Amino acid sequence: MRWATVALLCAGFVSSSLPAEEVPVPGLKQPVEILRDRWGVPHIYAQNAQDLFFAQGYMAAWDRLWQIDLWRRAGTGKLAEILGPEAIPRDQLARVVRFRGDWNAEWASYGPGAKQAAVSFAGGINAFIRSLGGKRPLEFRIAGYDPGEWEPEDCVARMAGLLMTRNVVREVNRVEDVRRFGLAKVARLMPPEPFIPLQIPRGLDLADVTAAVLDVYREAVGPVRFAEQQGSNNWVVDGTKSVTGKPILASDPHRTQQIPSLRRTVHLVAPGLNVIGAGEPALPGVALGHNEKIAWGFTIAGIDQQDLYVERTDPADPGRYLYRGKWRRMLVERTSLTVKGNPQPVSVELRYTVHGPVIHEDRQRHRAYALRWVGSEPGTAGYLAGLAVAQAGTWNEFLTAAARWKLPSQNLIYADIAGNIGWQVVGMTPIRNQKDWSGLFPVPGHTGRYEWTGFRPLSALPHRFNPSRHFIATANHNVLPAGYTTPIGFEWSAPFRYQRIANVLSNGRKFGVEDFQRLQQDVVSIPARRFQAVLRRWKHPPAEADKLIRRVLDWVASLMVDSVPAAIYEVWMAKLPRALFGQKLSERVDFSMVLRTLELRPAPDVLERALKDAVAELTARLGADRSNWRWGRLHQIRFRHPLNLQMFDRGPLERPGDGYTVNAAGGADFRQVTGASYRQIIDLSNWDRSVMTNAPGEVGDPESPHYSDLMKDWDAGRYHAMPFSRKAVEAATIERITLTPGE
Repeated sequence: MRWATVALLCAGFVSSSLPAEEVPVPGLKQPVEILRDRWGVPHIYAQNAQDLFFAQGYMAAWDRLWQIDLWRRAGTGKLAEILGPEAIPRDQLARVVRFRGDWNAEWASYGPGAKQAAVSFAGGINAFIRSLGGKRPLEFRIAGYDPGEWEPEDCVARMAGLLMTRNVVREVNRVEDVRRFGLAKVARLMPPEPFIPLQIPRGLDLADVTAAVLDVYREAVGPVRFAEQQGSNNWVVDGTKSVTGKPILASDPHRTQQIPSLRRTVHLVAPGLNVIGAGEPALPGVALGHNEKIAWGFTIAGIDQQDLYVERTDPADPGRYLYRGKWRRMLVERTSLTVKGNPQPVSVELRYTVHGPVIHEDRQRHRAYALRWVGSEPGTAGYLAGLAVAQAGTWNEFLTAAARWKLPSQNLIYADIAGNIGWQVVGMTPIRNQKDWSGLFPVPGHTGRYEWTGFRPLSALPHRFNPSRHFIATANHNVLPAGYTTPIGFEWSAPFRYQRIANVLSNGRKFGVEDFQRLQQDVVSIPARRFQAVLRRWKHPPAEADKLIRRVLDWVASLMVDSVPAAIYEVWMAKLPRALFGQKLSERVDFSMVLRTLELRPAPDVLERALKDAVAELTARLGADRSNWRWGRLHQIRFRHPLNLQMFDRGPLERPGDGYTVNAAGGADFRQVTGASYRQIIDLSNWDRSVMTNAPGEVGDPESPHYSDLMKDWDAGRYHAMPFSRKAVEAATIERITLTPGE
């Protein structure tokens, strides 16, 4: 009944008395007031910090219980309880990479109050679970299991961080590339950035490293299911480039699009804290947003935070490995897994070498593969350092808090009410002890030659404060300033999104919130413009090809859903890697290299062959009538629920853009699977003029009106208010909930 009443209000049926609930909750010290606005965002007002995070946990469970329960199980190695034996390897990996160090150092790393925030947050989740009295919410009834209670340590599980640090995957891929194509070709067609000579680490046998090393790892960092490129944008302008005279900050982190939404928006208010923004639903605090004095956003930076060590094991005793000329015994921990369908728990072993957890063993070759990564260090639970950032009020306080942000590595952008703007790369940055060790390949563990010797201080990482060009932008591109030589990483996203953002922000005009909305929705393609320049150099193409070339050249290079040239361009470009490099190499060469190769040598025969293949595919998919070759008919998104039930899915929707436009919409086979999971545009002249969007909705309950109510607006590029002042929150409120101390 509660959701039915809220649905009427969301649809515009105004009531003289808003829905109000008073809910007694054991564990609270004092009453907590929660005002839910018409977009589903809870604004939580507490009289102390402990109750604030308790109430955040309670509301997270109220709105997203099935989602956060799945997150907890994936992070702590308890999926086999609900999925059965096939999840055992995944659970084993989650447990072997868990934090095993000094727990006092772990909690202290996130800042004062972090442990209490996690204790309170977990307590709130558990209070909601207990309030159900054993009744299963809808998804649990369908899946056939009960939600489990939380421990504070569940909030610092490392699997979420493992998802965001993929360097080890690239190391293994690079070894396979060198075996297939040779070192010289890999260096030429897949070069590191900034360029350095590729060198095989001394003592590494390439035959020891195959894709099988990462079979479980790849599965574990993928989505949990029953039965293209990702990236983010952010930018900020100072008052000289804004219509308000104060900074305006925009941030739209990209991840896999899913339902329930990856991120959850919340407003948290208690003495000493007033912050609104978005974060992981299963964590206390927010990861990006604003408080009363500063705003911040992020994109993933390219710090290399992982290395794979190939350990030599004793043929007579696989529990021993060679290190610096001596056999050492692996540390072995035994744990048991509850497995669906098994009457008894299953015992598994967790193994460790001096370099870290063993993620794969090949006993035929007498090799073990250990992961050295920053997640083994204290304070590396993803995004939890947002608790400290949310309490900063000046640039120096922001930097102090940013030093606590260790994983994932980020480009944090900043603005404050005094008019300052800034940028700081954050994240634990290993110092590798060899000049010829780049971190681009796995390394032999037995020599002791390849070791980390510490981590670089925050001051050594790239940063800017009040730059002379009056704006800052990042988009996962190579952010290393000119002359910066500290080796922090060599792998970045293509620069196209950044180039488009920088072009717009450099045009000399002043910007408002509405301008930044248009820029976040921008689908002008820089690669398409470069491809048009290539086509202009094609002299005397065949008549049939010339007609299609004319359409592409007359096009404004904007990937709109109703654009026929956009579809021709996209499918044509998809055919070019194979035409240029052959089938095997085309699977590994990136988009930028395709463009550079064509710019150096237009190759009309290659262009024509790829165009013929593109026409054949467009005809097969969309029919012979070329007026129906609209990009949106080919390029669509469906929000898929992990339960794989159509009743919980939403879409499909026709989508503009691609993986290289500011409005990023990447994915294989012309299907959008990644993009902006949350967008914010923050006006520091008046917090209440800030706007946001979160797709497809703020609530994970399929029976809630807020399950997918933001999807159509998100698709259309429409935003909603981000009320911050009490007056603005009251004006947007459609539901009041009071949590009171209970027995």
